[in-house]
Amino acid sequence: MIKIGNKEIGRHTKPFIIAEMSGNHNHSLERALHLVDLAAEAGVDALKLQTYTPDTITLDVHTGEFFISHDSNLWKGQSLYNLYKEAYTPWEWHEAIFNRAKEHGLLAFSSPFDETAVDFLETLNVPAYKIASFENVSIPLIRKVARTGKPLIISTGMATAAELDEAVRAARDEGNEQIILLKCTSTYPATPANSNLATIPHMRELFGTEMGLSDHTMGVGVAVAAVTLGATVIEKHFTTSREEGGVDSAFSMEPHELKMLVEETERAWQSIGRIKYGPTEAEIASLEHRRSLYIAQDLKEGDILTKENVRDVRPGLGLPTKYYDLVIGKAIKKDAQKGTPLSWDLLL
Repeated sequence: MIKIGNKEIGRHTKPFIIAEMSGNHNHSLERALHLVDLAAEAGVDALKLQTYTPDTITLDVHTGEFFISHDSNLWKGQSLYNLYKEAYTPWEWHEAIFNRAKEHGLLAFSSPFDETAVDFLETLNVPAYKIASFENVSIPLIRKVARTGKPLIISTGMATAAELDEAVRAARDEGNEQIILLKCTSTYPATPANSNLATIPHMRELFGTEMGLSDHTMGVGVAVAAVTLGATVIEKHFTTSREEGGVDSAFSMEPHELKMLVEETERAWQSIGRIKYGPTEAEIASLEHRRSLYIAQDLKEGDILTKENVRDVRPGLGLPTKYYDLVIGKAIKKDAQKGTPLSWDLLL
């Protein structure tokens, strides 16, 4: 069991839902604070930011590999530097955003992208840290975060089992066992067919960590499925409206969808239950409506039971239907009206 702030995370509690603001504030602090309000209304557990500047995440170069040219990339036509300049959250906004979250009772933390961001976030006393998929191979950053002693959430996008082993070992070598791995597909948006959620229970067993999902698919279906496979943390990008645009808006949830995510993942968690056969306590009253054997015609003492005068019908107060072949051909020892449940006491 891992605890972030006042929230316990584990399979004994409802899923921990993280609303990722990312760059969907569109460089408006007012919009950022409004997003916090909307996340709180949706019922999430935590709000997350990303803490970097263009210069801490890439170089001020706009050609070659620093320019996004792949046709399938959501951000084609921009340099990395200009993209991150558009997407980053000004560091001077963090405290105001975190304070607004606290007013709503939300936990608030961030993904640092270099060691200076960790130092800055420590001044704000964040309760946890998130390592983004593209940084899960940044072992110095993972070690730096692990040394804070706070829970460490690591997205696993693109990482091989060996790379994840290195990341988990790096955190544990610093004495930090509070590790949550998030299954992640680092495409934007991702597709359900490319989500490979079967990895979640395998990863839990392989690394011995708590498991979750960082989900870039549209809708709530993939997240709900992940919960049934053992995900206890769900992270989703969100925005006020996809129509309003924004750097991540194309694959972000709108407020009503975020609320649905909270509700449906909790329902999925509730449905898992335990291994159980036989009627639940709530089903006991329904037992009387199962099929059983009934007298289907008025009979006199000594009449022989036949396929015409014994029926397999609802309700379930007669003999179980498995005795049908056994009772056919037997005589009854007293009169019986149509609708009488067949019992051993009626048989000679």
